[in-house]
Amino acid sequence: MADVSTAVTDTDVRAGAGEPPLVDGAEIRRVIEYYYQQDWTDGLPVVPVTESYLAEFLARTSLEPDAVLLAMPHLNRACTVRLAAANAAMAGCLPEYFPVVVAAWEVLALDPYPRTGIWQSTTGTAPVTIVNGPVRNEIGLNSRGNIFGSGFRANATIGRAIRLGALNIFGIHPHLLDQATQATPAKYTCCIAENEEESPWEPLHVEHGLDAADSAVTGTVIRSCMHIEARHTHVPEQLALDITNSITRTGALIHEFSSALLVLSPEHAHVFASAGWSKDDIRRFIHEHAVHSRAQLAAVGKDAISRQTHWRLPADHPDAIPDRASAGEDPDRVPMLLSPDAVQIVVAGANNAGVSAIMEVFGPRDSALPMVKIRDLPPRGN
Repeated sequence: MADVSTAVTDTDVRAGAGEPPLVDGAEIRRVIEYYYQQDWTDGLPVVPVTESYLAEFLARTSLEPDAVLLAMPHLNRACTVRLAAANAAMAGCLPEYFPVVVAAWEVLALDPYPRTGIWQSTTGTAPVTIVNGPVRNEIGLNSRGNIFGSGFRANATIGRAIRLGALNIFGIHPHLLDQATQATPAKYTCCIAENEEESPWEPLHVEHGLDAADSAVTGTVIRSCMHIEARHTHVPEQLALDITNSITRTGALIHEFSSALLVLSPEHAHVFASAGWSKDDIRRFIHEHAVHSRAQLAAVGKDAISRQTHWRLPADHPDAIPDRASAGEDPDRVPMLLSPDAVQIVVAGANNAGVSAIMEVFGPRDSALPMVKIRDLPPRGN
């Protein structure tokens, strides 16, 4: 381990041995503490922002500083480009990350749930950002090992920029507007890039109509992230059933229907692709097998839904109404997903083990997650 204890003196940061101080260390600490006192942090220190530094971020977008990226009418607050830039700077982003941050806010504006207060929910939802295209490598986004972990500035700070915006722009602070019972570590940051180079399929943005040379952001809100360790099989049906069982476990069934973002490791992706399976084949298989019996649901008190929210509850609850399967051909066979598109698939992580992840996407879905092409990126090679 490098000895960092003598990297700076007690009072200042020096340019080099024998040279005068560049910055007063005590003043840095004072400014950082001021930001804490203003409740502008997520519990970790943030980068102090000057007007000149903010201007470097704003110079990276063609949008006007007062352009609105996301509004929350129920809070009477809106995220403008300027506010997004300030929080990106505080999060530790470099100015060249800002077009990705802008796209991340724009994609959340396309998602139906953030605008309705879901970031305040007791469920503890958090935003997730997925990046595709050449920008991944240009700004150093990690798409391989440790994708949900620490160690990569672009991933950590881009995700954190969105989270700081929730706190500072919309005022969604824990114990106040944020009523999360337990929440998730994604409430600090959650930004990953797809490992396009080791995927056997076309990347997510190409799958949804963009050119491979484009860069894009996909985003939504998640409730949790669960890992699947499946090193035991190279039979695609066995792996797909393992994944299906994890997606549809009864503890995950909040609404009448569930949704998931399946983050496959390259090893698992190649198990499917080597057997001739496409992403659509996986989605169809999961949809077909994502079923519970009525008795299984009754055993955990989830055999009906609320007439108000369509959340699952016991059939004898005063607010209970029958779910849609009750009127079907086989009322005892209860589907958990609205359609195959309720499961979206990306490939990310290291190609070193049979380990994948399920991100539980909030709310019932039957279409692709929202995606935005990133604007204002510099020409390739610049």
